[in-house]
Amino acid sequence: MAHAACRRMPQPKKQKAHHSARRLQPRGRRLLRRSLGRSAPPQSALWTLRAGVGDPPCWWNPVALVRLPATSLPSPLLHSRPPASLLVRCQAPATFLAAEGTGCTSGQIQKNRILGSNSKPFTGIVLKKPQQVGALPLHVRGSIASSPRKLFSPKAAAPKSGDGIRIAVLGASGYTGAEIVRFLANHPQFHIKVMTADRKAGEQFGSVFPHLRTQDLPRLVAIKDADFSDVDAVFCCLPHGTTQEIIKSLPRHLKIVDLSADFRLRDINEYAEWYGHSHRAPELQEEAVYGLTELQRDDIRNARLVANPGCYPTSIQLPLVPLVKAKLIKLTNIIIDAKSGVSGAGRGAKEANLYTEIAEGIHAYGITSHRHVPEIEQGLTDAAESKVTISFTPHLMCMTRGMQSTIYVELASGVTPRDLYEHLKSTYEDEEFVKLLHGSSAPHTSHVKGSNYCFMNVYEDRIPGRAIIISVIDNLVKGASGQALQNLNLMMGLPENMGLQYPPLFP
Repeated sequence: MAHAACRRMPQPKKQKAHHSARRLQPRGRRLLRRSLGRSAPPQSALWTLRAGVGDPPCWWNPVALVRLPATSLPSPLLHSRPPASLLVRCQAPATFLAAEGTGCTSGQIQKNRILGSNSKPFTGIVLKKPQQVGALPLHVRGSIASSPRKLFSPKAAAPKSGDGIRIAVLGASGYTGAEIVRFLANHPQFHIKVMTADRKAGEQFGSVFPHLRTQDLPRLVAIKDADFSDVDAVFCCLPHGTTQEIIKSLPRHLKIVDLSADFRLRDINEYAEWYGHSHRAPELQEEAVYGLTELQRDDIRNARLVANPGCYPTSIQLPLVPLVKAKLIKLTNIIIDAKSGVSGAGRGAKEANLYTEIAEGIHAYGITSHRHVPEIEQGLTDAAESKVTISFTPHLMCMTRGMQSTIYVELASGVTPRDLYEHLKSTYEDEEFVKLLHGSSAPHTSHVKGSNYCFMNVYEDRIPGRAIIISVIDNLVKGASGQALQNLNLMMGLPENMGLQYPPLFP
């Protein structure tokens, strides 16, 4: 690939757009009509600029199956609704030079926080602020982000040229492992190199999860046979109690997000009390960072080992921690009634999770003894800077996925439920994945299904001086694998929404 000369490409010889209107769906025809004569592709679809050796460059839209000739490399930021970020992926290592005619010099590139080096080889850069990019033989992809201030890490990773960031998924045969694979299928930087599942070793992943059989993935192997020399980062989706010794044995160069509970509690004595055995890697516990992304973003960026939060703690701490920090609610008499889909119990065969055991009913479990209690109290205690004790009762619902936490709180003196709502709104107004609903709208678990969103709202209780907060998430996504990917994106210096921009699945 030639040096990236930041100038307009020469006008190619007259060429017809490579498309067949007969084969285009109506949406494709509309996109084509809107695109012709424009200086940039439309916002509504993914467009890639491809420039092969000896071939004229063209815009390619894989959604509408349309190719358009490109006489230059216009920025996707030129049309009326610019995305908040632009991901530029080079076909080969290249040097980024300042774009002539844009007033963008090397110094200004750094000032405008381009994430990546403008003097060293790289495979991708991210522009935090819209900039016009000169004519480079690049792949260009528009990334829509509702919260540019929050979504970008000031620290850029240096992935291997041509390979992106190489990923291992440990415990890939469980539900959280399958969700990781589903999200990484469309991640432009993360590529799975190792997948482990001791009981399924030797099998193809598509035979374990047939809905993912179309993915080109390595065979499952036992952890003892896994080769981590060609891996940059790990998602650990192993059961509680098995992770500490395994992570302790992994090479130190690896970035790790652990989805189990093994590193969530800072106090190893409290861990032993709630989980029934002593901590097997106390030296690692000291470096582990708790990964509730929206509230621990700065710590996560610099971490090597992140303890991904549990599903209930995520749905509860997201609304409560900001209110506790702001001293808007009393620390006593916090009551939480939470409900979860059956997938939260994992994929293992258990009598209590058989269809006839859970169908046509609802039941509480872990009453006063659920292991997420100390994790929730740890987060609220940190926010309050004094001990917080909660009343928490979870319930199992006859549904596959989804989680709702209904939280009852006492208001601090002079505080109204509207004050709670406004504070949460200001806290999360720039966040992509946490949304406050309007008016009396009630959050539904079905409205976040399959997505990384958390929907919440605040209501005035009939009892004076009290408020009700309802929070919903998908327990397998924001409550597990989605937040894990959000965290690893941050750890690798990538936009934290990368690979997660799936709308909820409904109905």
